[in-house]
Amino acid sequence: MNILGISAGYHDAAISIISPDGEILFAGHSERYSKIKNDPTLHMELVRECLDYWPIDTIAYYERPWAKQLRQLYSGQGIEWNKLFTRKLIQNQIPYAYIGDVKLNTYNHHLSHAAAGFQTSTFDRATVVVIDAIGEWDTVTIWGAEYVNGKAKYKRLWTKRYPYSIGLFYSAMTKRIGLKPGEDEYILMGMAAYGQDKISGFLKKDLIDSKRNLHKGVVDDYMYEFNATELAASTQKAAEMLIYEIMERARNFKWSTNLVYGGGVALNCVANRRLGEYFDNIWIMPSPGDAGSSLGCAALSYGGRVNWTSAFLGHNIPGDYPVIGALSRLTAGQIVGVANGRAEFGPRSLGNRSLFADPRGREIKERVNDIKQRQQFRPFAPVILEEHARDYFDIPSGWDNSRYMQCVSRCRNPDLFPAIVHIDGSSRVQTVPNDGSGIRRLLEAWYAQTGCPMLLNTSLNIKEQPIVNTEQDAIEWQNQYGIPVAIRD
Repeated sequence: MNILGISAGYHDAAISIISPDGEILFAGHSERYSKIKNDPTLHMELVRECLDYWPIDTIAYYERPWAKQLRQLYSGQGIEWNKLFTRKLIQNQIPYAYIGDVKLNTYNHHLSHAAAGFQTSTFDRATVVVIDAIGEWDTVTIWGAEYVNGKAKYKRLWTKRYPYSIGLFYSAMTKRIGLKPGEDEYILMGMAAYGQDKISGFLKKDLIDSKRNLHKGVVDDYMYEFNATELAASTQKAAEMLIYEIMERARNFKWSTNLVYGGGVALNCVANRRLGEYFDNIWIMPSPGDAGSSLGCAALSYGGRVNWTSAFLGHNIPGDYPVIGALSRLTAGQIVGVANGRAEFGPRSLGNRSLFADPRGREIKERVNDIKQRQQFRPFAPVILEEHARDYFDIPSGWDNSRYMQCVSRCRNPDLFPAIVHIDGSSRVQTVPNDGSGIRRLLEAWYAQTGCPMLLNTSLNIKEQPIVNTEQDAIEWQNQYGIPVAIRD
């Protein structure tokens, strides 16, 4: 029988299923089914898709609800009585007929993050750093992880607790500059390149060292004398200083030169570019936030290393990857979507639910931003054949590859590829190995015809909407927005 891992109740609900021999059978996001961005509740279509096919005998839950409720009481938010006990919380979302009285394991929030990273990595021993907004009480943890007789073991080395929180600070500043906290932090990160850092030291001291209760957010007139880009630049710089202080502390434990990094803050790919200054080898799983913890808690129940092969773990659209259909449109100068194979686990499309374009066109960035109804300053990512990546980008030290868009790199020839280069000359690169995947075959065909080994790759969605999931979603998206979506050849 299989293990069902659950992350739900607060934001970005997800489930994962691991087999008795450590195979990841499924991992997917509830929002892709409900069409509600960051949906905190498990959608029944997601539940049915998994539990009608894979029977379970164990449920793992990603945090300890009673401890979280105590912290909420302490912070003045009150207790949500319907979220106090794990089994009741799960039964409120999954019918009893699906789960019955199966074994239930509940784990610490940060430990679930740590396991999602370590037990999907190739490392036998690693220093694990988790940074997020908040779990039960923890906001930063450093762990020593290793395998002992095939079982993952974790030693807590250091902790920071609420109200100190880099994640809450970043979300509060996202709200301050007029964006949506808990959703638009990546927009602040992109906006930062357009501004000048004027107050990062002050922000670090005032909002972090003073331990303000950041769950209440930052008032609208906080730092009223600075504009949005200046606040964004200062926020990003302050966050980077804090992250690097933690990385230095983690390195000084001398547990391992391998770094596993998790928690929502690990999605800050600008800060991630310098992680190689602290560790020799780096692994960030492609869903390091709370959704990924559904896999982390399931991995804890399993006990050993799980068989991580790719992020394509969600809903499947069968058929041959549409290399011919996509290539014909791309070589004609069109923008084309692809919806094929299993959906990506994590917030970034990696080729199976993507919108592609030629990265060399000067008007392409504007056209794609118009299609996605996004702010024009926002950058797009290149996806490139891995063996060509270092010819075009300066991949930072510590990163053997960048298969999940987890760090930015300097583009060597930005004038040649204006559609995928940010204002500061950086690109959030996705490298594709010679793995026979659909996106690999499309890139090979594109390279053979054009001599260009990369494409612009962005998620197949519209701003503030979840990524397309099913074949019907793709057809409806194509009809509504007038952009062709290739489904199969």
